[in-house]
Amino acid sequence: MIPPDKVAEIVETARVEEVIEDHVTLKRRGANLLGLCPFHNERSPSFTVSPAKGIYKCFGCGKAGNSVNFLMDHDQLSYPEALRTLAKRYNIEIEEKELTADQRQQLNEKESLSIVSQFAAEYFKQQMLETQNGRAIGLSYFKERGFSDATIEKFQLGYSPDDWSAFTDAALEKGYQIDYLSKTGLTIVKEDKKFDRFKGRVMFPIHNISGRVLGFGGRILTNDKKAAKYLNSPESEIYHKSKVLYGIYYAKKSIVANNNCFLVEGYTDVISLHQSGVENVVSSSGTSLTTEQIRLIKRYTPNITILFDGDAAGLKASFRGIDMILEAGLNVRVVLFPDGEDPDSFAKAHSQKEINEFIGDNSNDFIKFKTDLLLQEAGKDPIKRAGLIKDIVDSISLIPDPIIRTVYIQECSSLMGMEEQILLNELNKVRKAKLNKQIATEERKSGRSIDDIPPDDFFHHDPSEPTPLPRKENYQERDIIRIMILYGHHDIELEVEKDKDGKPVKESFKLLEVILSDLQEDNIEFEDSIYASIYNEFVEAFNKESLLEEKHFIHHQEEEIRTTAIDLISHPYELSLQWEAKHQILTHHETDDLFKALQSGLNYFKFKKLDGLKERKQKQLENTKEPEEYTDILVDIMKIDNSRKKLGQVLGIVISK
Repeated sequence: MIPPDKVAEIVETARVEEVIEDHVTLKRRGANLLGLCPFHNERSPSFTVSPAKGIYKCFGCGKAGNSVNFLMDHDQLSYPEALRTLAKRYNIEIEEKELTADQRQQLNEKESLSIVSQFAAEYFKQQMLETQNGRAIGLSYFKERGFSDATIEKFQLGYSPDDWSAFTDAALEKGYQIDYLSKTGLTIVKEDKKFDRFKGRVMFPIHNISGRVLGFGGRILTNDKKAAKYLNSPESEIYHKSKVLYGIYYAKKSIVANNNCFLVEGYTDVISLHQSGVENVVSSSGTSLTTEQIRLIKRYTPNITILFDGDAAGLKASFRGIDMILEAGLNVRVVLFPDGEDPDSFAKAHSQKEINEFIGDNSNDFIKFKTDLLLQEAGKDPIKRAGLIKDIVDSISLIPDPIIRTVYIQECSSLMGMEEQILLNELNKVRKAKLNKQIATEERKSGRSIDDIPPDDFFHHDPSEPTPLPRKENYQERDIIRIMILYGHHDIELEVEKDKDGKPVKESFKLLEVILSDLQEDNIEFEDSIYASIYNEFVEAFNKESLLEEKHFIHHQEEEIRTTAIDLISHPYELSLQWEAKHQILTHHETDDLFKALQSGLNYFKFKKLDGLKERKQKQLENTKEPEEYTDILVDIMKIDNSRKKLGQVLGIVISK
């Protein structure tokens, strides 16, 4: 368990902009930084980072938080994992306290699965390096593949003993629960039998972006035709193969530095290229490329180069993956290795410089790659050539950027010796058909005809960007909580009495003290549950003579409170102070007269409360049958109306009922 003082030190030390810039390209805009949101697809940046406040907020999808929350969401880490990652980055030593039995029980499932997976990686490594069979079988295999000791250590390669339950027995002996061993897929449980999934295999740990072990790939070393050559961990709470790229933890910095990501098929392709010095490489681990994997690469670069084996069968099957990359707005190039070669074998036989030169000299954009491949198949058959053209235009139509689409149409025209206008006509036909399909889908979802939708309602909507559904907002309560969080610690001077000469005597008060005194005097409660929680925390702390500031809430462990607080203090636009000075325009700021802002907020808040109280009294009036009770309620309504009238005069509101 990480001690509270260390948690505070980590949170205070971590710079949110530094943490996020590892994953998102940020540009300065006034006091803030702006970039494309890593949590949803967007074309214009709405992801704002405030270094001064230590927070981020996306005004597109609503994601918000601090440096810890960013790592939790971005890297799929638990709260303790994110803290440890930041502590390691900023060289903060953590002396974790021993957990009690109750605290161990309270560890969330994802954290427990991560701990079990980390133990497994260490166990497989120890078995390979420290046991006779491990060295003779596992280590010798990796050495035969040409992997150095440094590479084996870097990728945490290991060996699972050829025994039905060696790993499971060792894990149970160490106190790990069979439930978590089963959920990670490391142990297969059938009735009363327990046995190891990866028995007799060399092991490739699969890491997330921050280096935590999510799952494993295991390769069998025997010629057993009934057993799969490669076996992966099953889906679990921490491992989703469609969202993971093998080697991304080791490749991310190099991908950013080279502004390009090499995509290969297997584990050994990644490892051999890394060992040769080419580190901007990842693998889809033998699975078909997914949109989540493409989005993961897009966080670091808009450029992907796919490296294919020279004798790769079924290259046409790769077209679907290329189309998905294009649709995501990334640039894709393709490299074919010489016959009989793959990235693994080529990397072993060549230096880093030779590998990079070969890739540079032999990489083709997807148009030339696809055209060459399909032309070989089509030959001189006019029907097949026509189908080839349609196939390529279909791919170009997926590209979201109209300028890039036009460039590719021009290239396609040149390669095929066909008029550009003919290709453009075909492109427009394909895009129109897709648009009509989208419209039909929109009609089915909304239950209304497209004729009922104003043009901008559909045609200017990017379906890849989510439209968040706002919760029903209580704006008066929101404003009071906003003022408390932002300005509660500010001092204001209020007149408390007059001296003997009739001059006002003023005292300094904290703004929060004034708010709490006013609301508690009138016994006013908050209806919104989140605002009520925040208000109650203020009250509880104030009663202990403590004053909560905004950082308490923007670093809050409860997500709803944290995101609400960040939402309250964040704005998509800020007026530049330089602009004010340049144009010599004096603008009003809320802090110029905090007491006036507070009075206005409290009065609107109370007016809204009186409206609600009157509505409830009127319902009581309608339902009562007792004459005396009827009269009492009527008197209450008259008092409420009188208070509403007085407040209305102060606020400049005309009371119509």
